[in-house]
Amino acid sequence: MKAFEYVRAASVQEAAAAYADHPGGRYLGGGTNLVDLMKLGVETPTALIDITGLPLGEVEELPAGGLRIGAMVRNSDLAAHPLVRARYPLLTQALLAGASGQLRNVATTGGNLLQRTRCSYFQDVSKPCNKRTPGAGCAARDGVHRDHAVLGHSAQCIATHPSDLAVALAALDADIELDGAEGARTVAATAFHRLPGDRPQQDTVIRPGEIVTAVLLPAGASGAVSLYRKARERASYAFALASVAVVLELGDGRVRRVALAFGGLAHRPWRAATAEARLTGAVPSPDTVRQAVEAELAQAQPLRDNAYKITLARNLACDALGTLARAAEEHPRTP
Repeated sequence: MKAFEYVRAASVQEAAAAYADHPGGRYLGGGTNLVDLMKLGVETPTALIDITGLPLGEVEELPAGGLRIGAMVRNSDLAAHPLVRARYPLLTQALLAGASGQLRNVATTGGNLLQRTRCSYFQDVSKPCNKRTPGAGCAARDGVHRDHAVLGHSAQCIATHPSDLAVALAALDADIELDGAEGARTVAATAFHRLPGDRPQQDTVIRPGEIVTAVLLPAGASGAVSLYRKARERASYAFALASVAVVLELGDGRVRRVALAFGGLAHRPWRAATAEARLTGAVPSPDTVRQAVEAELAQAQPLRDNAYKITLARNLACDALGTLARAAEEHPRTP
């Protein structure tokens, strides 16, 4: 690991100033991903700006019934929070599906959203990777890519985003609150992460020096039900081969509102707009659900070894939607 400076910030303004004073610096929260990448030589920051002392560690109820989740809230604490468990069970399920208990005790909400891909070629500095070194090439395309993207990838990058939390937030229509030298702003969770295009090194729309300060969750609709499902190589501590986050609201036996997001299939959480449009207003029969999900996944462009992900994602989504449709019928929407 290369030598670096260490700066401890007491406010967002101090952190932004320290970042400006240290070109090549990185913010340090839980460090569960950043420190690993530093050990591998993938990240070589000139300075670590410690933001663990910033007052961003609370979950607050908003006047309209939503929640504001500080960026420094630990994953374990967020999963166990009574308001999250009662109002957003999907979020608790996603958090508990990610990493080990020890890592969840350290990992933060903001850091979870900013974690880098676990593509083995990205993590191996001896291999070409456009995400790590723009213009170097993508070794994964002709290499081992069983775990890689089937949606939204480009000639430059086929990596997937590893966060379970981000998939849940995409389905929940959350917003990401940012702050930095240019002031505060809010970005929809569905727009926060980027597809690779010809700039795979840029994972998100975050600007240099900006800090994720909070996640904003809107109030949930009465009668809406939600679920997170994840398929992985082993039952504990593994990243998703495919995952689904679903929020469903029925009215008079038809889909009043549905949100469906896939994980493990793309460079970002994939909000299934085509499937949602087909399901809205329809009776959620097994055939209707399957046809809607298949219409979404028709956009997939599998590689040599990962076409199985399409079938896996379809089955996960159909099962989750069917489970929720039955649950919504048993607990109809309150007028």
